[in-house]
Amino acid sequence: MQRQYPFFDPAIAARLSAIPLISRSAMIGGVSGRHKSPHRGASVEFAEYRKYVPGDDLRRLDWRAYGRTDRFYVKEFEADTNLRLVLVVDTSGSMNFGSVGMSKWEYARQLATTLAYLAIQQGDAAGLVCASNSITHRLPTRRNPAHLAAWMEIISAIIPSGQTHLPRLLHELAETIPQRAMVVVVSDFFDEPRIWRDCFEHLRFRKHDVSAFQLLDPEELRFDFQRPTRFMDMEGNASIFVEPSDIQGRYQVALTEFLEDMQITCLETSTEFRRVTIDTSIEQTLKDFLVARTSGSSRQGSRK
Repeated sequence: MQRQYPFFDPAIAARLSAIPLISRSAMIGGVSGRHKSPHRGASVEFAEYRKYVPGDDLRRLDWRAYGRTDRFYVKEFEADTNLRLVLVVDTSGSMNFGSVGMSKWEYARQLATTLAYLAIQQGDAAGLVCASNSITHRLPTRRNPAHLAAWMEIISAIIPSGQTHLPRLLHELAETIPQRAMVVVVSDFFDEPRIWRDCFEHLRFRKHDVSAFQLLDPEELRFDFQRPTRFMDMEGNASIFVEPSDIQGRYQVALTEFLEDMQITCLETSTEFRRVTIDTSIEQTLKDFLVARTSGSSRQGSRK
């Protein structure tokens, strides 16, 4: 009997599978697929003419163009290829926080696993990178369904802990992911936006299609605590005991500035940005993401 995982809902995945997962930029894959390639191929979608050179396939000569110009031209077509999806999931201590019946980490692994399933179901490859102060788990990109079973076993056993060094690790990944890929980063991104700017620019320079899902708990946005509270640093041992009303105003100003800076950072680095509160259904979050890419209107987005 196949093992069931609470963070993967086959019914949700089945409904979402009606919407293709499309890359925003050209990919380089190993087999034919549905995504645009930077190379020319022999699909049915015409791309351009180019001058004939010795060795070209004579069957691709356009005799009508020859009749008009008395010169030999070859038709080129868009090549389609398969996608490499690399999901980078933050497993630092802050991802353990949750006030709505699930933590940010539980939401993140459900989101990542469902996306991986959708990619593999449509013939693409999916890989996993889990990172906190180092890369703690890494699965290469594979396109066979058996790969998903190993994925679920690994991700089900992870307990987030430690500090985040995700920015440094994203720089490492930018250089070590071997070919163009769709890189989806799932984190709360609790660090200086300028640091993320450097990471995203590096990934984009390496021709990766980058998306960022920023997961936030509703309490982190509202900060509506009513009594003296001890706040713990979930990535360290520090704590502070305060009267919330004394810091609420400054907290909201700092939070608003941080969220705006993150959105601007993603916009200016051509990184698709999705801000998600973890009381939003996974199905709605992924549906919005997939539909935007299918319609060609993928842009900076948020769901509050």
